[in-house]
Amino acid sequence: MEVVFSSSQELSPAAKIKIVGGSSSFASWAGLAAESLFATLFPSDCRLCGTPLIKVSRLPVCEDCLLAMRPIAGGVCSSCGEGLVSPNAFSEDHNEPRCGLCRRLAPPFAKAAAYGSYDGGLRELIHLLKYEHVRTASNVLGRMLAEVIAALKPSFGDAALVVVPVPLHPSKMRQRGFNQAELIARAALKLKPAGDQLACNGSVLERRRDTQSQTGLSNHQRRENIRGAFAVALPREIEGREVLLVDDVFTTGTTVSECARILRRAGATRVWVATVARTLKTNAQHAVPNQDEEARLALAMAAHG
Repeated sequence: MEVVFSSSQELSPAAKIKIVGGSSSFASWAGLAAESLFATLFPSDCRLCGTPLIKVSRLPVCEDCLLAMRPIAGGVCSSCGEGLVSPNAFSEDHNEPRCGLCRRLAPPFAKAAAYGSYDGGLRELIHLLKYEHVRTASNVLGRMLAEVIAALKPSFGDAALVVVPVPLHPSKMRQRGFNQAELIARAALKLKPAGDQLACNGSVLERRRDTQSQTGLSNHQRRENIRGAFAVALPREIEGREVLLVDDVFTTGTTVSECARILRRAGATRVWVATVARTLKTNAQHAVPNQDEEARLALAMAAHG
């Protein structure tokens, strides 16, 4: 016996649910039936791949697309997170691999880390939040950011850090209605990736100048474009303390480097950088696709809000 439900009138292979008689419990059958009934009454497609959705979720993205967003696994610079051509690129005064740029000139932040490469489904999910205002995407992105923060935690020591999201210009904030970096940061902190060691303050930094897009600019033009764009509005909140700077994407590092510089100039002792995604100039490896059940459940829970 085979029972098939679909979110459209014509049956689609991607939308089919097969239940073999006698092999599934009534509870499993009932759950699948409820999900399929929801899909029939409220048809929707995955916003990333177009596959009809057959599970109840606050985030319109299918499980396959979510599980394809895998973390970067090794082969990155220990300072800025850039992919390394050679994993054995050690500097003479550092016992961890560094890229050529960080070996020549240390960045203004102590360390930057990202969850995944800024391409494919992860890039589309970030765009879904930023440009299509699907705020529920911040829950999944926040869980990814929480993993990055947890990996950085051993470097923090016992200090209580101030989490500072990279701000938007007021005009962009009015247009978008939210700062995606702060939404993602607060979603991550709900999971307590560093215990009670972190507290978010979205008012520390402010963006005083609305800069043009960095796309297509040279490194020198990027630095000039961003220079003077940020200011520390609440220096007392960071003076003598360590800061965790958070953003959705690390592209060339120009923005986070400028923010780190002014935070340190205002009295922060060290600045760490955590982002959901990073543009990789070299092909760093990704984690194996066979994620364990715990990771699958975590992403599913995040998608359900």
